[in-house]
Amino acid sequence: MLANFEVRPLAGALGAEVRGVHLGTLDDAAWRAVRDAWLEHLVLFFPEQHLSHAEHLALGRRLGKIEIHPFIPKVSDAFPEIVVLDSDQGARADTWHTDVTFSATPPMASILSMVVCPERGGDTLWSNQHLAYESLSDPIRALVDGLTAVHHAAPFGRPEIRAEHPAVRIHPETGRRSLFVNRTFTSHFKELRRSESDALLRMLCDWSEQPAFQVRYRWSKGAIGIWDNRCTMHFAINDYHESRVIQRVTVLGDVPLGGEPRWGAFRSDQYTPGGSLAAAKPTRGVATDPRTNSIAKPE
Repeated sequence: MLANFEVRPLAGALGAEVRGVHLGTLDDAAWRAVRDAWLEHLVLFFPEQHLSHAEHLALGRRLGKIEIHPFIPKVSDAFPEIVVLDSDQGARADTWHTDVTFSATPPMASILSMVVCPERGGDTLWSNQHLAYESLSDPIRALVDGLTAVHHAAPFGRPEIRAEHPAVRIHPETGRRSLFVNRTFTSHFKELRRSESDALLRMLCDWSEQPAFQVRYRWSKGAIGIWDNRCTMHFAINDYHESRVIQRVTVLGDVPLGGEPRWGAFRSDQYTPGGSLAAAKPTRGVATDPRTNSIAKPE
């Protein structure tokens, strides 16, 4: 173990603060220690880093290819991979969500750099979706393991952008299962009638957002946070009146995998007496851009 490398867990469910390394000058051994801690704790925080744009971007590239987000403002033309989340411009993500699940390949990770921090308030919560899944009763786990969730980009004004993912995702590195639905982008389960889907989705969101699965982090200027977007949700608390500015690098992910669906898609005419059993019409495809998580920019 590295001499000064210290990992201090912050909550029982997930999250740890790391000291003794500078993320802008990591050697391979230090990076391996950081990545191992990240896979164990799901979200890591590094106080007093004050990374440059180039260092922030280089850190993201250690994890994989970087997203260029189609909707969020960028820090500069020279660094289009770094987006700016400015509370004065309306960037207050105060609903529980997993980022960009309306893409066929949602991000694997994001790296936040706190630039302007309010004196109080503006904390961020994360929730461990491995624990959310594992804590469900056996009958509910058996049900959600066989469901397909539909996600859409309606919060960005693009409801036609959709993706289907297993409701329970298998982590590609650890093999651990997690719930993979969220209140912001998940629309419904395709195998259920809408009333059933709404009730189940509401229950799962309420369940997965409970405090027992959470960590809450108090930011400071120059701090870095790295989270695993494949198995967590997050929520930025909107309880402040000063400016709050965060810069973010997001790492492209892969296609979420889970168990095989156990039922066909529900059709509205399926249980209607005398109704037609003709297959539903296919939905129209949406143009994609591989640099933007399969999201095409509006015309």
